[in-house]
Amino acid sequence: MPFDQLSSKLQDVFKQLKGKGKLTEKDLKVALREVKLALLEADVNFKVVKNFIKTIEERAVGQEVMESLTPGQQVIKIVNEELIALMGSTQSKLTFATRGITTIMMVGLQGAGKTTTSAKLAALIKSQGKRPLLVACDVYRPAAIEQLTKVGKQVNVPVFSMGIDVNPVDIAKASMEYAKENNFDVVLIDTAGRLHIDEVLMDELKCIKSSLKPQEILLVVDAMTGQDAVNVAEAFDNALGLDGVVMTKLDGDSRGGAALSVKAVTNKPIKYVGMGEKLGDLEPFHPERIASRILGMGDVLTLIEKAQQNIDEKKAKELEAKFRKAEFNFEDFLEQMEQVKKMGPISQLIGMIPGLNTAKLGDVQIDDKQMNYVEAIILSMTKEERLNPSLLNMSRKKRIAKGSGRDIQEVNRLIKQFEQMQTMMKQFSGAMKGKKGKFKFPFM
Repeated sequence: MPFDQLSSKLQDVFKQLKGKGKLTEKDLKVALREVKLALLEADVNFKVVKNFIKTIEERAVGQEVMESLTPGQQVIKIVNEELIALMGSTQSKLTFATRGITTIMMVGLQGAGKTTTSAKLAALIKSQGKRPLLVACDVYRPAAIEQLTKVGKQVNVPVFSMGIDVNPVDIAKASMEYAKENNFDVVLIDTAGRLHIDEVLMDELKCIKSSLKPQEILLVVDAMTGQDAVNVAEAFDNALGLDGVVMTKLDGDSRGGAALSVKAVTNKPIKYVGMGEKLGDLEPFHPERIASRILGMGDVLTLIEKAQQNIDEKKAKELEAKFRKAEFNFEDFLEQMEQVKKMGPISQLIGMIPGLNTAKLGDVQIDDKQMNYVEAIILSMTKEERLNPSLLNMSRKKRIAKGSGRDIQEVNRLIKQFEQMQTMMKQFSGAMKGKKGKFKFPFM
């Protein structure tokens, strides 16, 4: 998960700081040395790390911190503030034209996920009430147009293309006329990439930029390439003048060095991050929330937003009522699982809970496959069995195990856990009598 290694090491350092009633300059230097090493191991740019540590040290050795009652917490507060500043202080949003069509030019190297990201961004823009059009200007990579057409259909956004024998600049110009005629208000240009930066690529992109004068030029980079992503961002910015960065595959990068370095090196904000392979897994980049996750403070705001977007409020209230009456069954459990799964990978959700560090969960299983196994077991039950779990005798359990492809032990374990949960519900129900409004159903 993003920043796991860095988060784990920083939390260890700050745990020692918080344990001290009084801080000396020596204590601070030892702690900051560990912070520096943690950042370098996370593949954060060396100059960025050097300036970051220098700023913290200058702020932390002041009288207000060293003589405070909680100097360790004061240092953590400073680190949090400087991490936020490092990543851009506030969320950087897309700029839309006040009149006419907004043009967004997507650029980047091959393999960064530019085409898929273009579709993800189009879907996000569409959810804001706009009418986006995707434009296939990559006429060189085999099947690039087919790929954009496919992902465009998946997010229900039209794709404009003219084949592989047309100049990309002409395609881009024609797409604007098409957008005007068909009342599209946002045009996203999926440009060609290369395996490396070269003059031919940059000249083509400069021509498209000159012809369209886009409101936004967004660079798509792969977070897992670390400092290479930062170098690519710097090169594209020098050639084109970027408006922002979209960082893909952040969910698979446990170091996070690129995310912490891009803004400081290029002075261009990260606007969105890819947090999964699904077409809905593109999130606005919030520096303050990322800093909070890194320092183990969680990200409750993003968790709430995900819940609001994906959980049916009416169904949640119905489940809460059943929970209060201890009438929760496997059918309800399955429905609850489906809604939680829509919010994203469980490991990501856990990382948003304050105080929980996924890197330190050890042998605790947070693999989404486990949820799939549970779902398979429940779906192998008849509806009657799901509604009335007391029917589950040994014969039925064996049939369910065979139908789900799981061991009988797993089926027994799930049923036992469910029975324990029902017992807990009854206890809660009894304890909450006369305390209306004090209890909230999980995930609400």
